[in-house]
Amino acid sequence: MITPVPTLVADDSQTIRHIVVGHLNTAGFTDIDAVEDGNAALESLRHKRYGLLISDWEMPHLGGEELLKTVRQDPKYMKMPIIMITATASRGSSWLAGANAYLQKPFTEADFTKALRTVFGPR
Repeated sequence: MITPVPTLVADDSQTIRHIVVGHLNTAGFTDIDAVEDGNAALESLRHKRYGLLISDWEMPHLGGEELLKTVRQDPKYMKMPIIMITATASRGSSWLAGANAYLQKPFTEADFTKALRTVFGPR
């Protein structure tokens, strides 16, 4: 069983945010904040301690790759698990930027659960 942690979801698509929050709820996560872009994610990270970040790769204003690199430079969040979601970027780019797991759109609940287990293990 995966132990839920405070989670931040960043995606410019309201539909994807809704799907991700639903999958997180199904997995037992209840402390979830969802924002529209990388800038809003950075602002949220300044005000609250999160144990997981799930971010879209392509977003306006500040994209997922830039968000990922910025977060990895902050000592407070260097080791925070990050799952990237994308329709176009290659898995290699996400891994090289420092993501712990990767989801390709469209993804299923089973794919989502697998990504959570990749990050947290089967606990």
